[in-house]
Amino acid sequence: MLLIQEQMCHLGILLSIHQQHSKIDQLLIHQQIELLEVLTGFETNNKYEIKNSLGQRVYFAVEDTDFCTRNCCGPSRPFTLRILDNMGKEVITLERPLRCSSCCCPCCLQEIEIQAPPGVPVGYVTQTWHPCLPKFTIQNEKREDVLKITGPCIVCSCCADIDFEIKSLDEQILVGKISKQWTGILREAFTDADNFGIQFPLDLDVKMKAVMMGACFLI
Repeated sequence: MLLIQEQMCHLGILLSIHQQHSKIDQLLIHQQIELLEVLTGFETNNKYEIKNSLGQRVYFAVEDTDFCTRNCCGPSRPFTLRILDNMGKEVITLERPLRCSSCCCPCCLQEIEIQAPPGVPVGYVTQTWHPCLPKFTIQNEKREDVLKITGPCIVCSCCADIDFEIKSLDEQILVGKISKQWTGILREAFTDADNFGIQFPLDLDVKMKAVMMGACFLI
């Protein structure tokens, strides 16, 4: 009986994800500013609002890490990110292990696992070694390469968005993009709260849309 209930719960979450993602070709991810972090400099668990192109919230994401991990490992820290729907139910889980952030260490590059529903992997995003460009590969649940992501050589910019292009495996067809949006001089200077946008085809497989969301959080 418990197994049947668990299967029905997973089916319900999958249906919810499909209904949400099938109608979406753009997502906006807004990191919330944590006042305690601004005042003390100590990293707190990040929280994000995920909205559609109309500005309606479709998901809420919260990081699940301990104090020592956040403040000792910094941006390279391992984390679990739980993505909740508007009813507070966890529908997607992102798992990122501890990895090296240096391009000089090709044996220990960044990666993230996307689970939808939680506990069921639907894809992975792995960093591809390159001497000067941030490059990533999107994989399906079988770890087969599906898409490529390439960012600019300089990943900081003043008064302009930074675009990471999502392309086909041969890098000839542009499928979509992930953009770090410029949020103004004060916010950029005094906080590490970022805004991102994701664009993809409306008819893209819903699993791949979830994986692209994971790619955005990895970036």
